[in-house]
Amino acid sequence: MAERRSASAVVVAVPARLASSRLPGKVMADVGGQPMLRHVLERCGQARGVAAVLACSDSAAVLEAVRRWGYEALATSEHCGSGSERLASVVADLVAAGGAPAERTLVINVQADQLLLDPAILETMIAEASGAAAEAAGAAVWLPVITPVYPLVPDKIHDPNIVKVQRASDGRAITFSRSALPHVRDLTPEHWHSRTTYWGHVGIYGYRADVLAGWSGLPPSPLERLEKLEQLRLIEAGIPIATFRVAADCFAVDTPAQLEQARALFLSQA
Repeated sequence: MAERRSASAVVVAVPARLASSRLPGKVMADVGGQPMLRHVLERCGQARGVAAVLACSDSAAVLEAVRRWGYEALATSEHCGSGSERLASVVADLVAAGGAPAERTLVINVQADQLLLDPAILETMIAEASGAAAEAAGAAVWLPVITPVYPLVPDKIHDPNIVKVQRASDGRAITFSRSALPHVRDLTPEHWHSRTTYWGHVGIYGYRADVLAGWSGLPPSPLERLEKLEQLRLIEAGIPIATFRVAADCFAVDTPAQLEQARALFLSQA
């Protein structure tokens, strides 16, 4: 008897690299008595409309811990250059976890250091990714790629550590950069915000699984190499990235100081 598959599905996948270059081992750092990764997985599981939550890692220790917590874990190569590449390498397993065809599966990539992730962001992404289009049977028609953005306050516009998004009037991402875009002529940079809204990028992506499956086949991206931003590979390949607005960025942990800040914020919300 043939396996019955769902009409559409949402799978949340958390790439968890233990050997982080800036803060090694951070995904397993203790926060409130539990590893940070476990908190992230639990928050993802609180989002409505999610069929499965998984972690993808090249670390046997991480995989073992995730399974002990009751989540599915997928082994990946240690040579993956980005979170998207890590998920793309196991996309067939992610699709299987959702139980729907690849073209009907939305894979949401959540960073393992987004300790304070609001599950409502994932719920909004799911709603926005399906757009207005749906078949009579009720199956979602997912956009190719979607990601959240937030309005930047003036003193963050020129910070190269914050990734900016230049958007078209329909919300489509034109490009991503560590520089402020657009450039406003005839006005000094400290006043650019008076002419337009500058958008920061939240590092969460929703991929239609068949688009994610083609990641390794995309041509090398000069802009990606220059800016060290994986999403520029999609832009240069002509794959549209839709955006939707959220109130603020998701706090991510990249340094020891940020880890201590995250611990304090977590305890204040407990």
